[in-house]
Amino acid sequence: MPTAMRSAGFRFFFYSNEGDEPPHIHVERQGSTAKFWLAPVESARSTGMSDVDMRRAHRLVMTNQEYLREVWHEFFGS
Repeated sequence: MPTAMRSAGFRFFFYSNEGDEPPHIHVERQGSTAKFWLAPVESARSTGMSDVDMRRAHRLVMTNQEYLREVWHEFFGS
């Protein structure tokens, strides 16, 4: 599970076997997780993440969208 970045207590990562899906990022904080599509940025799912943390995570994904997409494409070679 390569970590793309850490910010504000969140870890942003992807699974190395998910290259067949559109670019997305998983977000983890204190045992809860979420998944966001990167183009356009939207929530795909959430498990145990509070609404407040979802909004924070969404904002961080939006702010870092270009970087996260670059990391995705660099890792998966697409």
